[in-house]
Amino acid sequence: MAGHHTNPERFLDQAVVQVGRAIEIHHVKILRYRRATADLLMVAGTGWKEGVVRSATFSSDLKSPPGWSFQTGEPLCIEDFDKVPEFAMSQTLKEHDIVSLANVPVLTDGAAWGVLEVDSTVHRDFTQDSVQFMVAAAAIIGSLLRDDTSSRGEAAALAEAAAQAQHREILLRELQHRVKNNFQLILASIGLQKRRFPEGETHRALDHITNRINAISLAHDQLAPRQDMQVVDVARYLRALCASIEQQVEDVALDIEADEVELSIDRAVPLGLILNEAATNSAKHAFPAHAGGGGGAHGGSGGRITIKLKAGIGFGEGRLTVSDNGQGIQKKNPTGSGLKLIESLARQIGGQVEVESSSSGTATTVTFPIIS
Repeated sequence: MAGHHTNPERFLDQAVVQVGRAIEIHHVKILRYRRATADLLMVAGTGWKEGVVRSATFSSDLKSPPGWSFQTGEPLCIEDFDKVPEFAMSQTLKEHDIVSLANVPVLTDGAAWGVLEVDSTVHRDFTQDSVQFMVAAAAIIGSLLRDDTSSRGEAAALAEAAAQAQHREILLRELQHRVKNNFQLILASIGLQKRRFPEGETHRALDHITNRINAISLAHDQLAPRQDMQVVDVARYLRALCASIEQQVEDVALDIEADEVELSIDRAVPLGLILNEAATNSAKHAFPAHAGGGGGAHGGSGGRITIKLKAGIGFGEGRLTVSDNGQGIQKKNPTGSGLKLIESLARQIGGQVEVESSSSGTATTVTFPIIS
């Protein structure tokens, strides 16, 4: 099939059917990672309800089974979701009564492109043969996708062979592939270490680390060449980061307004880590009513975190504000590392931090010079 198809979309549609036949399972899907939204989109599938294929999305973080395979580059089998509390089941799987699954990453040029997954409505222990078949199928899928991308890339390169910008972009994409692969190795190592410890402080500490690594990885996804520099479209980067954070929290919505700003990767990463730290702190500490279902501004309707990035503040400065409508800081933790990390990151970009908190919420503001 891969050798005869020139239409990748049609090939993927037929591939999921063949995988289902081989594994003898009704639900199969292929997910593609989207940099702009930091999620996994179902680009092909069989056995799903009408309207799900090419519209359903899945989280790309390590608590999501397909996200775990995408981030680590390793296969994953879950025989019973109820016995693996470290993984969260998506709403789409709940609506289809899925209880077991197996997935493998789809790789192109050594970096993860997406995920091939099979899902079962009955408890199933996937055999090693099934997983090996899926790995082989994913390799064929990745090969076709790579060849399709290469053929289109070669045509564009021939059209503008003399353009220096094209050359820089090719080099940058190659760098991004390698960097992404390195991040996958790091996340896989953390995931293996996490399994060695019972749930508790160690798991939470490792989750903090993976969230920060993910924020750095997203920044590299947004890299673009400009003259002799590598710059990041900060507005696009922060939107992708917010989408990733929102997938990891419950009953908390993230809104973002961002002016168009370009920064070098060395300055964009600290800014993204500041947003990540402030937003996750708000999600964890600002809305205790979620656990008990209380009322008030931050009660049953869920909390809200607002992110604003403004350019043209003062003399060539920008301002990042992360605010919530939660309960405010009830008691400062003298040993807490959150604010210390934010202050340290702000110093790296020559910025200043201001925190305001009251019973109606907390706002963390970083003012920094906009220097490419």
